[in-house]
Amino acid sequence: MSEVLEKIKSRRSIRKYKPDMVPQELLDQIIEAGLYAASGKDFQNTIIVQVTNKELRDEISRINCKIGGWAEDHDPFYGAPAMLIVLAKKDWYNNKYDGSLVMGNMMLAAHDLGLGSCWINRAREEFETEWGKNLLKSLGVEGEYEGVGHCAVGYIDGEYPKARPRKENRVYYIK
Repeated sequence: MSEVLEKIKSRRSIRKYKPDMVPQELLDQIIEAGLYAASGKDFQNTIIVQVTNKELRDEISRINCKIGGWAEDHDPFYGAPAMLIVLAKKDWYNNKYDGSLVMGNMMLAAHDLGLGSCWINRAREEFETEWGKNLLKSLGVEGEYEGVGHCAVGYIDGEYPKARPRKENRVYYIK
């Protein structure tokens, strides 16, 4: 089996991270993998916001936690020190699909680099708020974008999860 297929089969969502920061060089490689994701008509209508600033990361965690309805002390990012937020142009008909491909590429790249990752939801709700819109504006992002997901990234704290058996009867053939 090729290395790519092996990485696809062995990647798992990680829900416990060490506090050690991921070097920018590795984050850049993960981001590059996201930028090379397929996109509808190759329009490349997605953007990625890297957050490694601890104060902002913790603020996003609190906002995400509130949206999710959890206790204030819960961290929906499982302690990951870095997050890569994927957004897509709001009026682009393929926004969720294109953004999902970016997320998938980044999670596979993180795994290939020996890092853990996890897709965290509620980016859409975050960036519908004035807070989210103002954050994008402060970065010079013009136009309306919809949050697709957060890619939590960090060093794995603990054992790497094993794959669950694949469910049966999920493929149908027409020959």
